[in-house]
Amino acid sequence: MTTVTSMKCACEPCLCIVSLTDAVMKDGKNYCSEGCASGHTDKKGCTQNGCGCGS
Repeated sequence: MTTVTSMKCACEPCLCIVSLTDAVMKDGKNYCSEGCASGHTDKKGCTQNGCGCGS
């Protein structure tokens, strides 16, 4: 049996892999940051270094 502990951020252009224990949950999906979870409506990109999605 395999236990999943991390997965890709649910934001399509985001390149980040997020730990399920640290993920920002929204609408049943896992995101790496509040910016990704909000759909970048706050004009913030991903908080992870080097990703830059949504910016």
